[in-house]
Amino acid sequence: MRTVKIGDKVVGEGHPCYIIAEIGINHNGDVDLAKRLISVAVAAGCDAVKFQKRTVDVVYTAKELATPRPTPFGETNGDLKYGLEFDAEDYAEIDKFCRQVKIDWFASPWDEGSVDFIQMFNPPAYKIASASLTDDNLLRHIRKTGKPVIASTGMSTYEEIDHAVEVLGKDDLVLMHTTSTYPAKYEQLNLKAIPNMIARYAVPVGYSGHETGIPTSVAARALGACCVERHITMDRAMWGSDQAASLEPNGISRLVRDIRLVENSMGDGVKRVYAEEIPVMKKLRRVGAATA
Repeated sequence: MRTVKIGDKVVGEGHPCYIIAEIGINHNGDVDLAKRLISVAVAAGCDAVKFQKRTVDVVYTAKELATPRPTPFGETNGDLKYGLEFDAEDYAEIDKFCRQVKIDWFASPWDEGSVDFIQMFNPPAYKIASASLTDDNLLRHIRKTGKPVIASTGMSTYEEIDHAVEVLGKDDLVLMHTTSTYPAKYEQLNLKAIPNMIARYAVPVGYSGHETGIPTSVAARALGACCVERHITMDRAMWGSDQAASLEPNGISRLVRDIRLVENSMGDGVKRVYAEEIPVMKKLRRVGAATA
């Protein structure tokens, strides 16, 4: 099984789960809020935080941007999209802060210009959003950076994933199983796809969860997910399209704790009697009983 080096961490079988706190657009255009969310991720023990980057007038049509949509940023969809984008000065502040608190950060670029923009900050990896998995030109542009790639596979068929893997190649590639609904229904999480994808692609496979709870993301780790990503927020009642599918500070802390407990509990699969069991065995087993 292949492994992938992201920053100073190794991702893949036999290594600790790489846990990503997805800030995405939950910062609502506020750098101070982004820094608070980064601090939450650090306190929880996450390995990385992730943002999203778009060149608004490339990703969206003029018609879409002009569509009426009352938001805190204005009365059109364009007002919202521009309001949620950080500029170079904002990301420089985020980059400096992440270095200070010693946590990886990277982004999902939605267009080639956004790849070039994020590349200025020398990220340890790039994330491909599920919506971009069939964008061959974007995939090739990201690959040209030479950085490891984490690719989400929501709303994609095996045939589409096969093609994306062919375009990207398997070197330094992590695939993420996910269901692209916000929040996702538990009966549609399909966690058994994780071991199936590991067998099909022979690359590290992770899980990007959009459900409201924690146990299913922990179960994903038990099923072999080498990387787990969850959206985080200060308050799920905050304004924003992704807030309801996010974990609050206590939730992300519990997720990291429980994933580490599962990892510590898996063992090596060889059945044995531990020394601590012997006094219990002597106390509880019937004297003189023999195996038939």
